[in-house]
Amino acid sequence: MELRKAIVKDAKAIHQLLLEGSKNGELLPRSLNEIYDNIRDFFVLYEDGELVGVSALHICWEDLAEVRSLMVRNDMRDRGFGSILLNSCLEEAKKMGIKRIFALTYKVNFFKKHGFREIDKRELPHKIWSDCIKCSKFPDCDEEAVIIEFKD
Repeated sequence: MELRKAIVKDAKAIHQLLLEGSKNGELLPRSLNEIYDNIRDFFVLYEDGELVGVSALHICWEDLAEVRSLMVRNDMRDRGFGSILLNSCLEEAKKMGIKRIFALTYKVNFFKKHGFREIDKRELPHKIWSDCIKCSKFPDCDEEAVIIEFKD
């Protein structure tokens, strides 16, 4: 198993995996251009040379970041890969001094197992909603908001 920060050559594989998730309605679709623009946000997880999962930590403000595009290939689920990817985002946030990390998700219990708590989406800054405009479910979002806060 290989976990690392994504590089440009990973972009097309990331795009394909995220397309799978967006077709299932599990996450927001991302264009290939968006992935290239934000490639530094992504972590990739490979097993036997094949991409099995991705996650991204997107910085929103000096003390706030979002875990986004957390996706594990359907046939590779329930093996702890999602936890590995989420923890990579959380560790990077800690190293960067970011105290609050949120996610919009359908998998609330997964995030709760990692110390997140549910919050009302209205508690999040309006700036984070810019990506939501692209979603087919906007403005009737049915995802839940979760957040984790680190102490000094």
